[in-house]
Amino acid sequence: MKLNLKNPLVFFDLETTGINVTKDRIVEIALIKIHPNGKEEEKLWRVNPETPIPKEASDIHKIYDEDVKDAPTFKQLAKTIADFIEGCDLAGFNSNRFDIPLLAEEFLRANVDINMKNRKFVDVQTIFHKMEQRTLLAAYKFYCQENLENAHSAMADTKATYEVLKAQLDKYEDLENDIDYLNQISSYHKNADFAGQIIFNKKDEEIINFGKYKGQTVESVLEKDQGYYNWIMKSDFPLYTKKILTEIKLRQLNK
Repeated sequence: MKLNLKNPLVFFDLETTGINVTKDRIVEIALIKIHPNGKEEEKLWRVNPETPIPKEASDIHKIYDEDVKDAPTFKQLAKTIADFIEGCDLAGFNSNRFDIPLLAEEFLRANVDINMKNRKFVDVQTIFHKMEQRTLLAAYKFYCQENLENAHSAMADTKATYEVLKAQLDKYEDLENDIDYLNQISSYHKNADFAGQIIFNKKDEEIINFGKYKGQTVESVLEKDQGYYNWIMKSDFPLYTKKILTEIKLRQLNK
């Protein structure tokens, strides 16, 4: 089924040094841009993470230090990647929980200011888990009736994710071919940040989604606990979470 798009949709996948959004780095990024008219563009880069790749990570994606020693750093690629996804919605597999937060961190580390707020995010894994509760390998076999070759290579996983979404739309009559709808079904709640540490409640107020203040509005917490902001800023939280918290604090001060 051809995707019904208002904006270009970029499917992407990251291979990384690990699974810690705040500490780990990208070693490979693959992107496929689907235009509303059906035109497709592909980009693939190996990335020098500027840190050794742990063996356990290399054992999965088969990318070793030697493979990326002469590759560009993310900072060198950041503007090109930002230009490629400009004006596009984003899609991936487990992308809302991992790939998008990590990509946002990399852009911030590279000092590239990219607006992610007005984009739609389609997470094919979330749709899959809500419908079938499986993994990408199983999803590809289930929806596409084929075995996924070269699993855990960025481009193979990216193409598989694109094919799975199209097959999901063919299979489920109640799954709307509309990015606004797919954006909504891709999330379990509406995030203010990408890591889900700050989410919106039904009144569209930002609330804390972890720790002793879970369920309380950010503004009320900042008002009653003067040290909370400084604690977040000094602790091991994602840069984007800190950015959103700072925006809320500044908004509160300007009232």
